[in-house]
Amino acid sequence: MPPGATRRDLLRLCLGGTLVRPGSTVGSKSRVVIARDPLVRPSGGALDSARLSALLDRAVQGVYECDSPLEAWKKIARPNEVVGLKVNCLAGRGGASTNPVLVDAICERLRQAGIPDKNIVVWDRLHADLEHAGFRVASRKDRIRLLGNDDSGYESELAIFGSVGSLISRTVTQVCDAVISLPVLKDHGIVGVTMALKNFFGAIHNPNKYHSNCGDPYVADVNMLPPIRAKVRLHICDAIAPQYEGGPSYMPQWAWPFNSLIASRDPVALDYTGWRIIEEQRAAKGLPTLQAAKREPVYIARAADAQHRLGTNDPATIEKVEA
Repeated sequence: MPPGATRRDLLRLCLGGTLVRPGSTVGSKSRVVIARDPLVRPSGGALDSARLSALLDRAVQGVYECDSPLEAWKKIARPNEVVGLKVNCLAGRGGASTNPVLVDAICERLRQAGIPDKNIVVWDRLHADLEHAGFRVASRKDRIRLLGNDDSGYESELAIFGSVGSLISRTVTQVCDAVISLPVLKDHGIVGVTMALKNFFGAIHNPNKYHSNCGDPYVADVNMLPPIRAKVRLHICDAIAPQYEGGPSYMPQWAWPFNSLIASRDPVALDYTGWRIIEEQRAAKGLPTLQAAKREPVYIARAADAQHRLGTNDPATIEKVEA
């Protein structure tokens, strides 16, 4: 059994079908929902929490194609499962980290779907990252927990796939039964873009080793590590104020008001869709393509290849839905 994997993890993989990404159906298109509301952050000010909650419901309901938002939320996890929300806080406050208002809205919807507070864990790489982005670290087990990997620690044995060998956060391996990934739509100065797939660099102890060659094949290989591959069920990308240049640090001069959430169960399809959105904005601002800038995110195609099969990067098999 691979290090860091449980028998339950491997059983999930075996039951996943030919395509192993959670929620996929062989022969179907991968659905990517772009939910928009130009008034969710009027004039670049504070987020309207009520409008954001409605936007979130549209995104999740669109992914699961349910008759009601609550029905959709109930499909993500059962009440007895611990749900981890993997945020991206490296850029600190501003538009380039997962917004705490979005996390609050997700926690409220999980409660309404029957998940108790004690079964919700918000986590990222470090306590300092969380606090820098506006979260407050909390470890009491009878409440919603907010944890850095420096609190939970890492497994003692390497998990290995392809080019990567990493210690995985115990929050993933031992605490969470299911994970919702909450990346941010943004440029990355080394690997091109950082969204759903690269968000799980925050789940390993040595992400600094895996940025060469535009992150290829490392980003794809990290997502193949069994506990990550088995437990991630949904991706909700914060695209309220995405960034088309200068990332992953927050550079407000290169952010724009997209006022959207992008959701999918397929991280490859989400990343491909987000990459095209960033390229369109770069073109509108007179910037070269990421390929011309020598940082095309080729790891997205790698994640879709026959050795990984984490999702699809083929526009013909991506169903893009506006909600």
